[in-house]
Amino acid sequence: MSRRPFIVRRAAVLGAGVMGAQIAAHLTNANVPVLLYELPAKEGDSNGNVLKAIDNLRKLEPSPLAVPSRAAQIQPANYEQHLDLLKECDLVIEAISERLDWKADLYRKVAPHIGEHAIFASNTSGLSINTLAESFPAQMRRRFCGVHFFNPPRYMHLVELIPALSTEPALLEDLEEFLVTTLGKGVIRAKDTPNFIANRVGVFSLLATVYHAQRLGIGFETVDALTGALIGRPKSATFRTADVVGLDTFAHVVNTMKETLPSDPWYPYYDVPAWLKTLIAEGALGQKTRRGVYQKVGKDIHVLDTATGGYRPSDGRADEKVVEILKNKDIAERFEQLHASDAPQAQFLWSIYRDAFHYCAVHLAEIAHNARDLDFAIRWGFGWDRGPLEIWQAAGWQRIAGWIAADVAAGKAMAAVSLPAWVTEPGRTGVHAPQGSYSPAANAYEPRSALPVYRRQPFPPTLVGEEVRYGETIFETDAVRCWHTGDDIAIVSFKSKMHAIGGDVLEGVQRAISEAERNYLGLVVWQTEPPFSVGANLKKTQTSAEKRQPSAFGKLVRNVRREAESLALKAARQLGVADQLMAGRLAEVEQLVEQFQETTQALKFSMIPTVAAVDGLALGGGCEFIMHADRAVATLESYIGLVEVGVGLLPAGGGCKEFAMRAAVEAKGGDIGPFIQRYFKAVAMAQVGRSAEHAREIGYLRPTDTIVMNRYELLHVAKAQLRALAEAGYRPPLKQNAIPVAGRNAIGTIRAFIVNMLAGGHISEHDYLIGSKVAEVMCGGDIEGGSLVDEQWFLEIERRHFMALLATEKTQARIEHMLKNGKPLRN
Repeated sequence: MSRRPFIVRRAAVLGAGVMGAQIAAHLTNANVPVLLYELPAKEGDSNGNVLKAIDNLRKLEPSPLAVPSRAAQIQPANYEQHLDLLKECDLVIEAISERLDWKADLYRKVAPHIGEHAIFASNTSGLSINTLAESFPAQMRRRFCGVHFFNPPRYMHLVELIPALSTEPALLEDLEEFLVTTLGKGVIRAKDTPNFIANRVGVFSLLATVYHAQRLGIGFETVDALTGALIGRPKSATFRTADVVGLDTFAHVVNTMKETLPSDPWYPYYDVPAWLKTLIAEGALGQKTRRGVYQKVGKDIHVLDTATGGYRPSDGRADEKVVEILKNKDIAERFEQLHASDAPQAQFLWSIYRDAFHYCAVHLAEIAHNARDLDFAIRWGFGWDRGPLEIWQAAGWQRIAGWIAADVAAGKAMAAVSLPAWVTEPGRTGVHAPQGSYSPAANAYEPRSALPVYRRQPFPPTLVGEEVRYGETIFETDAVRCWHTGDDIAIVSFKSKMHAIGGDVLEGVQRAISEAERNYLGLVVWQTEPPFSVGANLKKTQTSAEKRQPSAFGKLVRNVRREAESLALKAARQLGVADQLMAGRLAEVEQLVEQFQETTQALKFSMIPTVAAVDGLALGGGCEFIMHADRAVATLESYIGLVEVGVGLLPAGGGCKEFAMRAAVEAKGGDIGPFIQRYFKAVAMAQVGRSAEHAREIGYLRPTDTIVMNRYELLHVAKAQLRALAEAGYRPPLKQNAIPVAGRNAIGTIRAFIVNMLAGGHISEHDYLIGSKVAEVMCGGDIEGGSLVDEQWFLEIERRHFMALLATEKTQARIEHMLKNGKPLRN
């Protein structure tokens, strides 16, 4: 008989601090009912403390909530009145302060109330799981483990799963499957060692950075200029990251290492710097207190001056010669140049890399099961593009090992300890290979987990040294590849930068639809990496501005709406109209718009089901593809929107038409005007969903569309949705020839609204013109409300008003300004 499936009907989080409240938020993002516990308030409502924590969730940026309304789904509770509710919970996560004695007291208090089959897990960032388990009655210890989320829990992919010696193995499998599929996480099984894997290596890397910066006299802001995107790490780099995480949290993790690792060769460096102790004593804890290593003064960013204890303007820069080295795409040459250079900043970078490599090699067997776990822990928990052992392998394993050994012998390394023998074994070229990743403890290459949940990931994240092959090609052009995975479902993926949609992509998609109609069950539009698409692109060649795809972490720490608008504004390049305007070739643009409309209509009316599998940005034309596919399957972290008004245009690929049709359906024969106003706002304000759930609230996604939490399961779910449509006897929707329009009265109502904004100085006259054009399109033109039209009517209006705006001097000026300055022009 198979074991009982693990179902989380309800969860509880103990502790409503920064992490506890955000873990509860992410549980509710995943539609898991959750109780959030905190100490009872001394005055007023006994749930006052937890209610304050829930309210604070609405104020945090980036938002821990998929949509603000999810905060109301978190049920407040306190330890005095509501312990009996724990019996109804299948999963209980403890997230109180990192004090062994406090945690032990809480465990003893709640243990009698925990359900017989419930899993109890601690979110400790580094305390001993075995020691914590001792606070439970013996019969409960088999259901206890560590489950370490990273901040912010909604966005950071990593969760470390740490068993105690007494933990039941099947429990870990249950919890891992829940974390992977339901919460969308990347799970690493960690050993019960201080700070586990990610914090152990990541914090050491931060300490090494602090040490070498001080040794070489490099300032905080210069360190951040060097250790961010230039070397494949988050834009927040080192000290900005420390401010975001919290300087007190950073200091706590360092102190844990100091208290628990006295025999570590790097022990002398496990110390909180004096300047950091001073900041913490002053209550300057970083972003949460608005002062830390950095402080905003007016509109300017100032940085701590350790000599004076005050702040000065942030003006440090990376050495141009070092930047040129870092731009070298050949990683082996890059490291050779860094190692050979006598420039202080180059020596700084070599030193922090060397010590990270050295540390990982020495401690790998102790802290991780294999090299894969260590590298993914750092990638997913600290936002590095590549893990430290991956970087070492790509740079030339044996050569780097020789340089490390030489520096150790010369006393240049932080610790005078030799590399383990396995590092320099004859023939070793790294730790990752097609057959798996190296485990020093087993002296073997270990394959990936065989848990059933990972069968849902046809293309899991890859490491240096691993091979990845995306199925069998059906056909391939310079713009798209159509392929399959050995079954009866065709997949089309774009090859353009940022997956922008030009004429060649449109031709490829139309060809893929035709191929799927002849030979396959259906067609999935899926990209091998995000974004889904930043929209239309009429140019055959793209500029460097288009290369700016925000990193996963970078996207988190900036306003998604502003980021998407910026990308839309840069769509003057992606829309590619500049050359055509200058050459007076507007007719070519109109032809391309018509081709775009034909393609979106083909997605909608093809004889086979079409599914858009969405991850990351889906702007403009990318959003219109989604709106026309039979189904969309989107990851929670999909940022979807029609943003054309940012460059003085309007959506012309059928997006306005689809919104008008949805409004007519929702009106159910009544007045369409109030329903159209909601969609008008989305287009006219270039609204971008801050999550897939938000996109559904706006209306870009339909109630029938599916949201998945784990991006690596996206293709699996998209194919399942397509197969369900096909199995149900799929037929395309009937073409609508009698769509009621909102008409001229609704246009007048919208114009009255935007004319007030014009009179109040909130928008310009050109903004008013754009808004009026959008209103005309979405309301079906200057005809009587309730008149019946077909889809082609809307498409022709879209195209006509798009071209009218494109012909105006002010829209052209907006495009030209963006091309020259990379910033929006409000003229």
